[in-house]
Amino acid sequence: MSHGRFKNPVEATLTGIKDLFRRQPLADHLSERDRLDGKTCLVTGASSGLGFAVAVDLARRGANLIMACRSGIPEAGERVKQLSGSSQVDMIHVDLTDLDSVHAFCEELKTRGVELDVLVSNAGVAPPRARPTRHGLDEIFQVNYLAKFILANRLLSEGILPNATFAGNGRPAGRTPRIIYISSDSHQGASAIDYEEFGVYYDYGVRKSINMYSYYKLVLNTFATELARRLQSEGQVDVSVNVMCPGPVNSNIARDAPPVLKGFMKLIFSVFFRSPEKAARPVSYLTASSEMEGLTNDYLHMFNRKRMDEKVYLPEEGKKLWAASAAVWRRVDPRAGTYLLSAD
Repeated sequence: MSHGRFKNPVEATLTGIKDLFRRQPLADHLSERDRLDGKTCLVTGASSGLGFAVAVDLARRGANLIMACRSGIPEAGERVKQLSGSSQVDMIHVDLTDLDSVHAFCEELKTRGVELDVLVSNAGVAPPRARPTRHGLDEIFQVNYLAKFILANRLLSEGILPNATFAGNGRPAGRTPRIIYISSDSHQGASAIDYEEFGVYYDYGVRKSINMYSYYKLVLNTFATELARRLQSEGQVDVSVNVMCPGPVNSNIARDAPPVLKGFMKLIFSVFFRSPEKAARPVSYLTASSEMEGLTNDYLHMFNRKRMDEKVYLPEEGKKLWAASAAVWRRVDPRAGTYLLSAD
């Protein structure tokens, strides 16, 4: 059975606080001159917390912004317009617990003729126990990983996110599209991916839930590394794929925490954790900074460049994960064969 590095949510929370007080080399070279004028940016999970703060900053930097949200339509979009001073803000509904919704979202982008410059894949959940989706998958597995795998396959296969590798519509040098996955440094030390149980639903409670969160961040990071490998050839980056951990953020990620812990976590979050606005700066750096042009497979923990768990970089692991993900997708969704990117 897979597991992460923490025994319970309290241990994970206290570790996050310690991370804030560690002295870290900063890579914060982001300035107001790093603009996104004329670029189309998609942010998932953008109606609140970190995603909302990222949406405000990208809109302020001139992006044509698409907020992909399960809720908060249209109120969150109107607030982004007010705070950013930009009218170039749109919202489209998507619910990552429902693959029909994911496909409908992609169809809407295609119908509108959208070509993305940036995807910030931020949406995520931290449920207190196993919860099945309508597809028979664990919610944390589907939302925090599989739906992101499916979304990337659709956006790339149909050229909604321009690329030469799979769609033949790559961008010229100097305009490399960017994918940023919001992850967590809690993936460090999580167990190796268990392919025998991959995508298999089973019940667990609150003690196991924090382990599953860390474990699926390891899975996500392994996928991001493999995707970065597939989107470059002979040193030429077709689409950059980078990962970042925002550190502990005062957001509503613990909205589903057990009642006995919710008050404690809310207090700790408000006193010790960073505001979403501060936590959003590294995301904006990966999105807008000219320093990141053409760079791929990078990992930022807050503004600290570091290595991910070494298991993430194993080439055969990425290929095995891709095959396992494709198998689960085919099992639960008859449309998989249409949009699954070709095997490497």
